[in-house]
Amino acid sequence: MNDMGPPRFATTRNATPVEAAQRDLLLADPGFGRVFTDHMVTIRYADGRGWHDAAVTARGPISIDPACSVLHYAQEIFEGMKAYRAADGAPVLFRPDANARRFRASAERMAMAQLPEDLFIEAVERLVRIDADWIPAAGAGSLYLRPFMFASEVFLGVKPSSEYLFMVIASSVGGYFKGGKPAITLWASEDFTRAAPGGTGAAKCGGNYAASLLAQAQATEKGCDQVVFLDAVERKWVEELGGMNIFFLFDDGSMITPPLGGTILPGITRDSIITLARDQGIEVREERYSIDQWREDAASGRLRECFACGTAAVVTPIGEVKTTGGSFTIGGAQAGELTMKLRAQLTGIQAGTEPDPHGWLHRVARD
Repeated sequence: MNDMGPPRFATTRNATPVEAAQRDLLLADPGFGRVFTDHMVTIRYADGRGWHDAAVTARGPISIDPACSVLHYAQEIFEGMKAYRAADGAPVLFRPDANARRFRASAERMAMAQLPEDLFIEAVERLVRIDADWIPAAGAGSLYLRPFMFASEVFLGVKPSSEYLFMVIASSVGGYFKGGKPAITLWASEDFTRAAPGGTGAAKCGGNYAASLLAQAQATEKGCDQVVFLDAVERKWVEELGGMNIFFLFDDGSMITPPLGGTILPGITRDSIITLARDQGIEVREERYSIDQWREDAASGRLRECFACGTAAVVTPIGEVKTTGGSFTIGGAQAGELTMKLRAQLTGIQAGTEPDPHGWLHRVARD
């Protein structure tokens, strides 16, 4: 805790920001994760001093010592969230309080200092305000926000760091998947698992994603868009994709999504979909679902639709699954009706064009 209260932010505007004409060209087709804004946020932490030196500055490289703890012991966490441009032009965030809570939970699991939730939200708001011109026009994309924190103590020893650096950067983005396919194809990994009971599966830490990259490379080699992981104990229960949660929709109108249980990331999009579906009277069960049952239900037609969801990909239909034992398709490998209805409702709430009964939108005042 910081006994002196939350730190005050110092703001230094970028002296050489990207010119408006060049920014407009970049926003016309930003891709994903390659076009960055003019500024960033930094806040430091030290044992005995708490959170301090909060600043908004020009985006640029950071300098760290070769003995910086994160380089050796991987204490690092992050969040993924978006700012949108509402119909009236105002910048809005989607459920930033949920991101702040998950960030604290990740920090706790990784034995890191816990950033107060209100300070997390303030940091994100400050970056969105100063770089609001980087948010694409309503319906044309979003501003992907990456809050992250890493152990910054200069020390070689296996212990929790006594110092941390929290940062927020932002990237203007379009769609996550390219190619125009109605649904993506998955590779079911049998060689690798994403997380095990008692591990860090529920924390949003970089190590989880590093562990998924070899499996994702296999998926790419097989002509698939994403990898889907099975549980680490029995190697039969579907858990999640490399970076997304998964849902199954059946012919009786019900839905299943794998239960969290400590091995699956508690996705904010996942939670939002569950809420929206239940609002419509749809039965949503959080229960285990095996790869064999998945194949059987797809073949019989009991499984009508399947989709992945996450901040980056929003709601993405799944049309085919490939395994070492062959492949199978869901719903004719097309985007399902309910899948697209839920996607339209969610993106409509985020854009401010659909009712927001749960108060998920968070408006950000402009500078």
